[in-house]
Amino acid sequence: MDLETLLKNTSRSLYLSVQALPRAMRPAFSVAYLLCRYADTIADTSILPPERRLYWITRFPTLIEKQPAEEINQLAREIAGGSENPYEKILIGQLPACLQAFNRISEEQKPFVLEVARAVCEGMKIDLQVFTHEPNAPVKAFQTEQDLAHYCRLMGGKPGLFWSQLIYQTSDIPTDKETFFELGQHIGDALQIVNILRDLPKDLQIGRCYFPEEDLQKYDLSPADLVNTQNSLRFEPVKQKWILWGLKKLQKAPQFFRLLPKTHPGQRAAVAWPVLWAADTLYKLWQESDLLNPAKRVKISRGKIYLTLLLTPPLWLSNAAFSAWLQHKLARFGLEKSVFSDGKI
Repeated sequence: MDLETLLKNTSRSLYLSVQALPRAMRPAFSVAYLLCRYADTIADTSILPPERRLYWITRFPTLIEKQPAEEINQLAREIAGGSENPYEKILIGQLPACLQAFNRISEEQKPFVLEVARAVCEGMKIDLQVFTHEPNAPVKAFQTEQDLAHYCRLMGGKPGLFWSQLIYQTSDIPTDKETFFELGQHIGDALQIVNILRDLPKDLQIGRCYFPEEDLQKYDLSPADLVNTQNSLRFEPVKQKWILWGLKKLQKAPQFFRLLPKTHPGQRAAVAWPVLWAADTLYKLWQESDLLNPAKRVKISRGKIYLTLLLTPPLWLSNAAFSAWLQHKLARFGLEKSVFSDGKI
């Protein structure tokens, strides 16, 4: 299976974004995603004990950089059969092909790929060190909101930085790179909190709660209490706090979007789509009063995704159109503008 097909099968929405990117960005972005997805497969495999998964996650950035053939083959043997997802099963055998694709990207882009792989692996190390990963294990949680914010920065913000680095390297961006990179990381943070909120019931079933104990204790909740779906109402203030955190981060998107050259419409679309879909998903999460229920899988419909694609053309030339579209989505929450001002939520 070629890498483009593998990418399409492992992420439908991301594949659409990649197809819209300028050709100079596509190979590095695709390789980085597949390598990070490979790392995720290592971290989640049930056929290795947590300490062995931690070993391989720690080693994985070195495997990308140094590419020792014997270790790469050993890793593939150890995790073979460790996923029920048919496309992840194929991905497990494709690490050499992914590394060959990494070797073909430009020397300027390779450090970006290595940096995002290291950051994501650091996030996965936190997963393996904090949570038990044993069947029927008690639910454990992060301790502080700083723990969750740091995790979002590693797993979302740093991929947002990677995205921004590729854009800055291949486009003429009218601002300093530090400002541009920080905006990209805020957007990445928002996309990650969407994933965490959406996956909460599934994570609780394996003893994993990213929402900090200091938040839960304010409402007389423990991590174990979240397994009981009857506590959804009591969890509501914590859910709303972190949705607001994500919305505040998304407010940086129009500023980032305005810096993108209008001569690269595909690039602009590839930035706009995840932001708009994140806003839609946060709204569905905001409306869902039974979020702890595993039967209530929160996701936007395929129709919503394709409608966004259909309505995209005005964004190619109009920064105001994107800003208005996003603000329209955020207005549905009925929040005062002061909620998004600087300061702690």
